[in-house]
Amino acid sequence: MKFDRRTFAKLAVGLLGATTLGFSPALAQDKPAPFDKPGQVKIALVRYLSTGDFFQAYLAGVESQAKALGVDLRVLDSKQDAALQADMVDQAIALGVNGIIIQHGLTESMKEAAQRAVDAGIKVVAFDVNVENPKIPQIEQSDRDLARLALEQAIKDNGESWKAGYVYVAGIAPLDRRNETWVEFKKKYAGIKEAAQFGTLDNPIANSVANQARSVLSANPDIKVMFAPYDEFAKGVKIAVDEAGLSKDVKIYSADISTSDIAAMREPDSAWAATAATNPAVVGQVSVRALAQLLAGEDPGKSVIVPPTLITQKELVEKDIKNMEELSAKLPQFAHADVAMPKWMPNPNAK
Repeated sequence: MKFDRRTFAKLAVGLLGATTLGFSPALAQDKPAPFDKPGQVKIALVRYLSTGDFFQAYLAGVESQAKALGVDLRVLDSKQDAALQADMVDQAIALGVNGIIIQHGLTESMKEAAQRAVDAGIKVVAFDVNVENPKIPQIEQSDRDLARLALEQAIKDNGESWKAGYVYVAGIAPLDRRNETWVEFKKKYAGIKEAAQFGTLDNPIANSVANQARSVLSANPDIKVMFAPYDEFAKGVKIAVDEAGLSKDVKIYSADISTSDIAAMREPDSAWAATAATNPAVVGQVSVRALAQLLAGEDPGKSVIVPPTLITQKELVEKDIKNMEELSAKLPQFAHADVAMPKWMPNPNAK
């Protein structure tokens, strides 16, 4: 018998990065099939990126919504191995899941894998990875709005003329969408000059970006703004800015938020001026809800967009926001998104 990668993946179901979360069924009153018998519903989360606070919070959101629905959730984590992530889709198919959430990844490796799942009769949604399939809804953070909100704040704080460093890695769908907004801003504001572009997703991401940012700051001492539209990027830039003693001379604008990000932004004289973010736990919940709608025969829409919120350093300090719980409490629009929320859907955030 010939053993190729896909055959091996099917034989290895449950052995490679799979976590089983068995939840007790939620009350099934007034819920459509198959959620009238939720314990029989099996879904899988197939991850590409998992390092960092954002992805831990996203996973917590997936888990909380799955628990509220009472379904069986399997988590398969490829740890940024594109080929393994594609294999894990095949593992999920072999497990007999009813639905799959594909979380991040590369189009070239996930397009065919996603199609195999669809061909197997499995419902699929994709978060922040373009699998180029009209049958698969895209869960998005409105990445263009994330970048727009952060850059509008940069203009407000620094005027329309400054030199910038820009952290970017091509080929990752949310970063590509945020890049589109950056390109538009540079066209709109001729005074914005990109002095350097750099970036990496090598683990640990923040430390790897910090190594690059040190060289960029040394070679370009006139940089006034760092646009780092992913919080692990922003953490790395802040490390380099602090080490160079430039925290009062450079301002950092980012996307995404976590408790550790809030602490870094609240530090005295922190260079991290603002971020635009959705609550990653809410995005995780929305991913599960959109998949549940598909399983129930409903249409969540081709694009399921979670609206972002601008969060400034000044606001965090003035409202004494120290963690994600306080952020949700003091900025209610951050706590819950009324997205993919039919009347029968349980809300894990309900008190």
